[in-house]
Amino acid sequence: MEMGSKELMILIAMIGYLIAIVSIGIKVGKNNKNASEFYIGGRGVGPWITAMSAEASDMSGWLLMGLPGLAYATGVADAGWTAIGLAIGTYLNWRLVALRLRHYTEVVNAITIPDYFSSRFHDKNKILMLISALFILIFFIVYTASGFVACGKVFNSLFGFPYLPSMIVFAAIIVLYTVIGGFVSVATVDFFQGTLMFFVLITIVGISVATAGGFGAIGEAAGAYEGYLGMFTTSNVEAGGIGSPFKMMNILSALAWGLGYMGMPHILLRFMAIRDAAELKKSRRIGTTWVVISLTLAVFIGVVGRVLFPNALTGSDTESIFVLLTKTLMQGGILPIIGGIMLSGVLAAQISTSDSQLLQASSAASQNFYQQVIRPNASEKEVMWAARITVVLVAVAAVFFALNPNSSIFGIVSFAWAGFGAAFAPLILFSLYWKRTNLPGAIAGMIVGGGTVLVWKLVLSPLGGIFSVYELLPAFLFSAAAIVIVSLATKAPGPEIEKEFNEALARTAASR
Repeated sequence: MEMGSKELMILIAMIGYLIAIVSIGIKVGKNNKNASEFYIGGRGVGPWITAMSAEASDMSGWLLMGLPGLAYATGVADAGWTAIGLAIGTYLNWRLVALRLRHYTEVVNAITIPDYFSSRFHDKNKILMLISALFILIFFIVYTASGFVACGKVFNSLFGFPYLPSMIVFAAIIVLYTVIGGFVSVATVDFFQGTLMFFVLITIVGISVATAGGFGAIGEAAGAYEGYLGMFTTSNVEAGGIGSPFKMMNILSALAWGLGYMGMPHILLRFMAIRDAAELKKSRRIGTTWVVISLTLAVFIGVVGRVLFPNALTGSDTESIFVLLTKTLMQGGILPIIGGIMLSGVLAAQISTSDSQLLQASSAASQNFYQQVIRPNASEKEVMWAARITVVLVAVAAVFFALNPNSSIFGIVSFAWAGFGAAFAPLILFSLYWKRTNLPGAIAGMIVGGGTVLVWKLVLSPLGGIFSVYELLPAFLFSAAAIVIVSLATKAPGPEIEKEFNEALARTAASR
């Protein structure tokens, strides 16, 4: 399409934003000397960056696209219960996992999640490390692809740019500063992006409410669609607003999203990297507050979008409601340069997740495959180069998964989220809280959890009925059961493992 002066100003603002974050990322992370600094910043990250980067890296493009799109398409129930599950999961992750994991990874000298699993269970044959690294590679490639899809859609819907080139350019920008700066770059950039996302959500909601005539007018207009505003009903808006019950199975599926938090490597890494474990309490308060407010605003954007643009979007295009809302409001008087900054919030949401995912996938391949298995005597310089090359290769693989512009961002994220949540979350909890958990139990739990997600999603889910429940819920439960049953049926952990468990527990108690 022909670009007018407003569109040009928007584009300039967004390009300026991208240049700024790349510059910040390169500047703060150019002095990495070893793998510990590259992957967890040498355990020297402050509480604000820990909190904001953890939550920004969690809330990918689906916060401003997938979740509002879900609310726009079907009403408050599905998006609302999902947001509640995520808010609860966020708090519990900070409360139950953060402090213990920070201390335990220091006790066993682990700098990645596969490292932690291997060291925690004294896995001399590296079986657990290889399985966990493989799951990280598989699911992070899929997860990263969702981000590439989001940014390709943004530039296509805003400026008419071809989807594929837009998506590839976006991937290249992320790769650039991640390759150079590692964790410090990623965490610092994510801090700024989390701040921008928060500012954008508040601003767009405020302007939207004023444009729609206030909260009362929004409620009245949205309530015209049967079941749209109910927490126990859903609405088929495209069929004229025909309502239907939002059943207990649907509620459990939505709430189950919260279970995934304790298995997300890119979030857990923030707990490991903080400079002082005692500062995690401050980070928890900052992070949880950010998440609750941001999720609430994201759901509301979908609702107000339905009121202002009742029949504008259908199908997978509903995930562009935030972009449409912002673009139209700008034409109503907002300076284009400010509008460009607003729309950069979508990029911020996605970049803050994709960079973390690339870094984690890189650590799985270089640190856990290359150094631990293929080249145990590799130098720090060699490992660093392997890490950087892996970032590029993972990005290329994600680009191939993102070739279809009609892919659902919410659908892609939900599958990857379930994979990590089922494979890692139960084992993280048992490894931190149950001394009797052993290596065979850990291996069984990880395989059963990750395997159940794949089987449930690809084979059982299409059957409907009870199998329509979100795959994370049954996979999490089956994984936990496998850990308990196999651990009790096999030999108890040795005295050295018990000693490390008690030491981590003592450190945790001392720093509360």
